Amino acid sequence: MTRKPVDRKPVYLAVYDTLADWETGHTTAYLARAGHGIRTVGASGDPVRTIGGLRIQPDLTLDDVRPEDAALLILPGADLWDTGDELAPFARTAREFLAAGVPVAAICGATAGLAREGLLDDRAHTSAVSFYLAATGYAGGDRYVDTDAVTDGDLVTAGPTEPVAFAREVLGLLGVYEGEVLDAWYRLFHDSDPGAYEVLEAAGK
Repeated sequence: MTRKPVDRKPVYLAVYDTLADWETGHTTAYLARAGHGIRTVGASGDPVRTIGGLRIQPDLTLDDVRPEDAALLILPGADLWDTGDELAPFARTAREFLAAGVPVAAICGATAGLAREGLLDDRAHTSAVSFYLAATGYAGGDRYVDTDAVTDGDLVTAGPTEPVAFAREVLGLLGVYEGEVLDAWYRLFHDSDPGAYEVLEAAGK
């Protein structure tokens, strides 16, 4: 399943303490294989520690980020999304990206951050469960969809148990995989379907 990289705009991956390691690996790996550089973005230049204890040194800070320079902003989940306002600047950056027409992908606790920022009030979305977002006091409860992952325009959302569906939506949104190839990719990594591997091999993916 190798793919020759092409020149594409970089993808910004937000990083912060307590980042949920498992949520974005499929997404970033296959975006990188498709030619998107992955650049980590911190609130400052200080290293952060993930839930799994990995130390990440940010490539950029939020002050360095401009939507026009990127293909996508990814906001992973983290315990900090639910313990205060420390990560609110990342949600405000997501607002800037969406206003500029640049996609944002949020998973797990990051969806609550977007809800608090008002970004889910008028967009179809999902998360861990509906009452998790309802606790934020947001106005978008009637737009909640009880499914694995949702894309509405330039916004992707997913819950913490759906890293593969999250990646599926992002890869489709950015045109990395499409149609039966995207479906096969999902079936391979979500369902361990050997027939899906044959489809990907035949497509040179």
